[in-house]
Amino acid sequence: MSKSTKPDSANPANHANPAAGELGKSLRELRKQRGMTLSEASERAGLPVSTLSKIENNRMSVSYDKMLRISRALGVDIGQLFSTEPSVAPVAGPAPSGRRSITRAGSGYAIETSNYAHLYPAADLLNKRIVPIIADIRARTLKEFGELIRHPGEEYAYVLEGTVELHTELYAPVRLAQGDSIYFDSGMGHAYLAVGDGACRVLSICSGDAEHLIESRPDIL
Repeated sequence: MSKSTKPDSANPANHANPAAGELGKSLRELRKQRGMTLSEASERAGLPVSTLSKIENNRMSVSYDKMLRISRALGVDIGQLFSTEPSVAPVAGPAPSGRRSITRAGSGYAIETSNYAHLYPAADLLNKRIVPIIADIRARTLKEFGELIRHPGEEYAYVLEGTVELHTELYAPVRLAQGDSIYFDSGMGHAYLAVGDGACRVLSICSGDAEHLIESRPDIL
């Protein structure tokens, strides 16, 4: 895919998120902080040099899968790709850390691709045990979507609007209407497809601690 991650004036979520195009800059600065060349980073992430270069220059869409692979290559929490602020280690011991993050309506870190528009709430918190994503589903066929995606952990999806058809490599496709939800092993290849001509929006919550979220990924990009 080669669509830009720059805000789309037709997308209200991006109106509230002018920093959506900063992912490339953040990635480049994190890579340089670690003294890694573009070639070294691409080899560790299992991505072509040209792909990583396009992402750093905001000339290519970046999916959740790609971000997991890049964060593993750089040895950082996935949240650090949204910011160049230093990582804060989680508080040790049983006492609550007291962390919290409020994301106002329409705000968050937005990423545009041809298959979906992803909005990441609580992007300011690092070392999260879960990763919430609000996704506007655009692809309506598997051919349009491309190869199935997979990532370590489990995933819970709740349909906020419209009807979604979830394809997985082990089960027959299942349709979920507004208010329906599904919990599944996200290591299983999967794809969300929009049904009909109307809007289709899903709240997806991906599980896994920082270590599991940045484990090696199959080369499916």
